[in-house]
Amino acid sequence: MPAPPLLRRAPVQRRSAQRLARILDACAELLDETGYEDLSTRAVAGRAGVPIGSVYRFFPNKRAMAEALARRNLDAYADRISARLTAPEQPPGWRAAMDVVIDEYLAMKRTVSGFALVEFTVPAPRESRQANYEVADRLLRLLAGRLGLDPADARLRTVFLVGVETADALLQLAFRIDPAGDPAIVTEAKELLRAYLARYLDGPDGGSGEGAAGEAGPGGGAG
Repeated sequence: MPAPPLLRRAPVQRRSAQRLARILDACAELLDETGYEDLSTRAVAGRAGVPIGSVYRFFPNKRAMAEALARRNLDAYADRISARLTAPEQPPGWRAAMDVVIDEYLAMKRTVSGFALVEFTVPAPRESRQANYEVADRLLRLLAGRLGLDPADARLRTVFLVGVETADALLQLAFRIDPAGDPAIVTEAKELLRAYLARYLDGPDGGSGEGAAGEAGPGGGAG
């Protein structure tokens, strides 16, 4: 697995990699308990059971540490999607794949420590966030082979970015209404994304060949 960004020193030995994992685990736990503003490298070191120097060996500050956690989250998200899509029981077609994309995000939101505050980027004003660009490109690359899409297609990159931004806004709303994610909003988010993406992914030029009637309702366990 590639070293997270902004590491002062990438772990080489297994023990060093395990220490880094403990630091990021502690960072995630403390984010849930104290929030980002009150997070400190000293508190993370104490929770991880490592000297403060071990934290600074990897990270210059708490922001770099949180960004490494965000990178780990994105890698884990991609791995979860890949595992679901390659399972024998996974239905074919882009609609089922998009349900997996949303359902795995919901599962992480509900169960992964620190994910409520640091998903795929550190807390920042919405207008300055760039993480959704990376998420959209990552998802397009992940789904390209399965759906017969060209990940270098500029139009598709824009379509996936719009889809990610739309899903992000609606799912944030779902979690503001209900800490577990309002099921009605989740269902509407899936329906909206299907209607939007069908313009590009259905038909002879869409790669998947999946017609609009190919699925009766939301898949997975989120709705």
